[in-house]
Amino acid sequence: MREIREIGHSRRWLLGTAAGAGAAALTGCGLFDQADPEPPKPPDPLESLLAEAVALATAYDQAIVSQPGLRTRLAPLAEDHRTHAAEMSRLIGKPLASGPAPSASAGPATTVAALRQAELAAQKTAVAACKVAATDRAGLVGSIAACRATHAEALR
Repeated sequence: MREIREIGHSRRWLLGTAAGAGAAALTGCGLFDQADPEPPKPPDPLESLLAEAVALATAYDQAIVSQPGLRTRLAPLAEDHRTHAAEMSRLIGKPLASGPAPSASAGPATTVAALRQAELAAQKTAVAACKVAATDRAGLVGSIAACRATHAEALR
């Protein structure tokens, strides 16, 4: 204690200086500067429709590979789903994912029946999405729902 006073500094001055240096070091490392991290964005409501459009296009592609005689009937329907997927991808800013590689399937009647069931299920999803879609997206989602219903009828 005597030594400290001989240099002209009190114990309080030394403690205050040490505390100030410590605080400066902590603020310099960013410990106190960090804001709360932003919560992750919820997925875009169109992402499920986008995935469904890609899945439908892939299902049609698989059917065409396994049943080449159905190409004329199924290719335009597959192209509709690719167009829908591309538009939704552009709108939500998410790149298109590719579907699985085509594989073998059952006979033509079974293939068409399975595609029709997929279209009916997808049409219900699109109608539900249209009911809750933002006004700037309702037209697109409604068109997709109508197109899916038309596809189901074309596959009767």
